[in-house]
Amino acid sequence: MTVRKGNKLTISIQEHMAINVCPGPIRPIRQISAYFPRLSPTAEPVSPNPASSLALSPGVGASGGKSGGFLSPLQAGARGGGGTLSAASSIETSVDICSSDSDESTALGTLEFELRYERATSSLHCTIIRAKGLKPMDFNGLADPYVKLHLLPGACKANKLKTKTVRNSLNPVWNETLTYIGITEEDMLRKTLRLSVCDEDKLTHNEFIGESRVALRRVKPDQTKRFYTCLEHPPPFPSPTAMGAALRGISCYLREWENEQLTSLEERGRLLLSLQFLPPPAEGEAEGRRGGLYVGVLRCAHLAAMDVNGFSDPYVKIYLKPDVKKKSKHKTAVIKKTLNPEFNEEFFYEISLSELVQKTLEVTVWDYDLGRSNDFIGGVCLSCHVQGDALRHWMDCLRNKGQRVERWHILTNELPQTTCHD
Repeated sequence: MTVRKGNKLTISIQEHMAINVCPGPIRPIRQISAYFPRLSPTAEPVSPNPASSLALSPGVGASGGKSGGFLSPLQAGARGGGGTLSAASSIETSVDICSSDSDESTALGTLEFELRYERATSSLHCTIIRAKGLKPMDFNGLADPYVKLHLLPGACKANKLKTKTVRNSLNPVWNETLTYIGITEEDMLRKTLRLSVCDEDKLTHNEFIGESRVALRRVKPDQTKRFYTCLEHPPPFPSPTAMGAALRGISCYLREWENEQLTSLEERGRLLLSLQFLPPPAEGEAEGRRGGLYVGVLRCAHLAAMDVNGFSDPYVKIYLKPDVKKKSKHKTAVIKKTLNPEFNEEFFYEISLSELVQKTLEVTVWDYDLGRSNDFIGGVCLSCHVQGDALRHWMDCLRNKGQRVERWHILTNELPQTTCHD
């Protein structure tokens, strides 16, 4: 309130703060009742007339007199019931509430990419095209973004692929294709591709911007599918501290059980094997040809890193068990510092079909360490007593005599105990 004292005008502290903080016309502050109006069942229906908008005026008591300096929302020209809101005022209120800024509604940006699965080569091609409107992460208001790919579930270090880094940009363009080798049709049905956009910092740790996850079952074989997705925050992991005391013990137990399941089923990479069974030569055929099982160790992909440099020195050992005479062991050469080695070596077992049915082919991948024991990376067993791709590969070899059958296999950190015997 402005008070005149003689010829000098004085301004109250309320008006002084209102003028400094909110220049221009001073608008009254809404009460909480303006957001939650109480509609009287006996009130007359309000016509959606834009002229009858929400007006703030001094409160009027039951007797019509002024009740004080409080502000209450009244409809301009309302009769009888009072306290009702027009349709225009309620719409205005909802827009004001939804237009408020918050951390949850902050846009992280968008990512455009393409996926193509080639069935003939068992490969998944991911082309990272561009990103738009990324969240600034550096002091200059820009970012140094790159994209990381992970296949879930699976060991992150074994299947991580990464694009180049684009410096000082919120709208980077990569046009870079990353390829996963050894992806089976079963993987396309059960796996999810995680694309993480991060900001690279040379002096400190890299910062996470946002991620997008795509179920691979959405991609049809031998067809290119383009995605244009919004980046999101990673899904929250439930914390026991946010629960009641009665649920903390159960939450900890479930978390430990889940970690044990993930560890026991952890994938350690992929192995491409070829099997070929040749029956013994019949009478009149060339005597130089021998009958038996040819095992080809072609290559591995996305092996788990066992050394501190982020790589491994892999080699492959194969056994045909039970091995009474201890003569079925074969070993490939060691390939240094790689997670995607190519061996292209073939081994032969002279054996009949009736004996082969009772055998188990055990294939293991190891990391060579000089001067100490070698590290076990993963393995797979093929026989008539296993399940999944290993059984299908073994049966295809026995049925299609003389034909070379190739198949990718998932390496696990443990071999079935029922087949690992001599």
